[in-house]
Order: sequence, then C-alpha cells, then structure tokens
Amino acid sequence: MKKAIKNILIVAILMTAPLFLLAQNPPHPNGGNAPNSGTTNIPVGGGAPIDGGLIMLIAMGSAYGARKVWKFGKDD
Repeated sequence: MKKAIKNILIVAILMTAPLFLLAQNPPHPNGGNAPNSGTTNIPVGGGAPIDGGLIMLIAMGSAYGARKVWKFGKDD
C-alpha cells in the first residue's frame, strides 16, 4: 500500500511540475533599446550555424546504420 501511495505521489508531482517550472521569454534582440540604434540586425538566436553539426550527425547515423546492416548480414 505504501508503494502505491509513493508511486501516485511521484506521478502527481511530475504531472504538476510543468505548471510551476515555466521559462522566461527570450530577451529583446536589441537589449530593449529603440529600433535602428545599435545592433538590431543580429538574429535572436545569435546566428549560430547548424550546418556542420547537421552533416556530422547525418554521417554518423549513416555509418551506424551501415554497420548494423553489415552485422545483420554477417550473422546469417
């Protein structure tokens, strides 16, 4: 009985946690200054490139898949 109550309490906490753990809004790209003063052309995300990481992720996934296919064919 104690285990069931403990599990129900844990599930209730996990279900209500998102209500209390809300994130803040992102900051204004210009730091709250007037438009056209300063660096307003910088995107909110900082302009970080994702191309290199994306290509590496695709290459590693392809290599992993090829290895699994090769290993599956070798076992037969």
